[in-house]
Amino acid sequence: MSSGFDAADALARGLAAHVQRWAAGRGAPAGAAQAAASAAQALSLATGLGHVCVWLADLPALTADQRTHPPLPGDASTWRAALVASRVVGSPAAPDNQPLVLDDDGRLYLHRHFDLERRLARRLLQSAAPLPVDETADAATADQLARLFRHDGAQATEPDWQMLAAALALRGRLTVVSGGPGTGKTTTVVNLLACLLARTPDARVVLAAPTGKAAARLAEALRQRAAHLPADLQARLPTIATTVHRLLGVRPGRGGVAGAGEQAFEHGADHPLALDLLVLDEASMLDLALATRLLEAVPPQARIVLLGDKDQLAAVESGAVFAELSADPTLSPAATAHLARLCGLPAARIQPPPRRPAGAPPSALPDSVAWFQRNFRFGRDSGIGRLAADTLAGQPAAVLATLRDGDAGGGALQWLDDAGAQPAAATLAAIGDGYAAYVQVCRQVLAAGTGAGDDAAAALHTAFNRFRVLCALREGPRGVAAVNDGTSRRLRQAITGEVGDARHPWFAGRPVMVLRNNPALKLFNGDIGIALPGPDGALRVVFPAGGDGSASWRAIPPARLPAHETAWAMTVHKSQGSEFDAVLVLLPAQRSRVLSRELLYTGITRARQRVQLAAGADVLAAAVQASSQRNAGLQARLRELGGG
Repeated sequence: MSSGFDAADALARGLAAHVQRWAAGRGAPAGAAQAAASAAQALSLATGLGHVCVWLADLPALTADQRTHPPLPGDASTWRAALVASRVVGSPAAPDNQPLVLDDDGRLYLHRHFDLERRLARRLLQSAAPLPVDETADAATADQLARLFRHDGAQATEPDWQMLAAALALRGRLTVVSGGPGTGKTTTVVNLLACLLARTPDARVVLAAPTGKAAARLAEALRQRAAHLPADLQARLPTIATTVHRLLGVRPGRGGVAGAGEQAFEHGADHPLALDLLVLDEASMLDLALATRLLEAVPPQARIVLLGDKDQLAAVESGAVFAELSADPTLSPAATAHLARLCGLPAARIQPPPRRPAGAPPSALPDSVAWFQRNFRFGRDSGIGRLAADTLAGQPAAVLATLRDGDAGGGALQWLDDAGAQPAAATLAAIGDGYAAYVQVCRQVLAAGTGAGDDAAAALHTAFNRFRVLCALREGPRGVAAVNDGTSRRLRQAITGEVGDARHPWFAGRPVMVLRNNPALKLFNGDIGIALPGPDGALRVVFPAGGDGSASWRAIPPARLPAHETAWAMTVHKSQGSEFDAVLVLLPAQRSRVLSRELLYTGITRARQRVQLAAGADVLAAAVQASSQRNAGLQARLRELGGG
């Protein structure tokens, strides 16, 4: 068992002991106190895996290996009775100061997660409340939408969901747009901003994303797609994007991480952000705690547009907020009629994809969600498009067939049938080939002797960001740490001629990723820097500007960096918000609970042009068949607070 699992187990056992003492101190029967302790232990372990809650029906299986006396309950109804009798379990109507909360549907929460989920639901409902219809403004909006969204022949036979999503955002305060890479989310945002700024020229617009890389990519994509707008509108568009942590204002010394507590950020409900519209990209990366803090910091009258991909991996920490919010694109008859007027379409043609099963409760956030399903970068018939679709469909045979037929997709796919404990020679060669262009640029920069100047930094970052190795795991011979060590040994010699060793990891051309926020240096978790010699010959790590209008590049001595690691390889989780021309996705040699179709899909869709997949057939099939769906109850809280 790894140290991470050991720590999680120790934390869970500590919580269980605390809950048992608490229950006993309140006079609970011994059996009820033991049941509450065992449930708390299982719940703590589940939240460590990203779940927000556990189902009562799952507790018998989750606690099966716990040897307790008296014996634990054997079914959900007996568990419920025991937990209620423990005197440490609250309800949604009366959570009080209890360590655990149990809702009517059988979801058991840690109090903190229940409180976060309910606060988030309350804030979402506030923004989802319908706005009054302004027919005069609607007429102008309809004209603007018609000019900005020009139909081509292929689109004319079907509703333009980009146009409909922009109209949805203009008629309400909360809009959730889900679509994979290349489905037009950024184009939609540009046109939405053009409409909004034409109506309200002084609107304060903020662009944000969870990571620095995603924020920079959002700002650059908006600049590129705004070229078709009139010059006066282009001038009003925001030109920079920021990270969520920068936006909220990380308090020095606290880091601003999700578990750091309620005082980690400068902005919140009592000190809201100064904005009229927040556009948040890569929203699927937000965990429950950070999503709650962010939305509470947005003024109630402001608009919120959340962009993401419901099929991607959820956040590293607990919660799958974006997946829950985007699960049902239901439109009410009133909203459908309004959208039809704004977009000049017959109401009968505005039919969102069916999602809700028969008998399921109605959407808790109707009229707020749009799905983009048409891909403009690669269609279902392209190699990457087919592979992504087959993966999400959970069809391992189709995935393997698509990979074997990789050349038919224009060489966009390559399967490296690599099932060994160590990466095979072909896999290592593919990694070397992927970074060959970067190595060449490094040599040229070092030969020119220009050091850590802007031109050299730009050339190196551009070359480095064309390719990346994406690992499912951090540890093990096929994990991030081992791949980074091996790649550094090989490429260090290729770049500098030095052999080097682990005691002296720094060399010109070494890429590093920041692992901990440092507001004083304007460095944040996920930022990528590259080591280059400065004018004095000493190495500096060069980072792109943080999107705050400062100089293009910042050079920082290695000794001043916060926690960091080499970045030839990163986990698929860390790659969210990034895109590369090509990726090599490396899976472990054996099945792992980390593997899922969502992880594989996320890795595949980081690539714009080419995907190499290094894995054995059995492990690959297991990943495609597994799903990483998380237990949560945000929709239930929304219905509970919204009266639905």
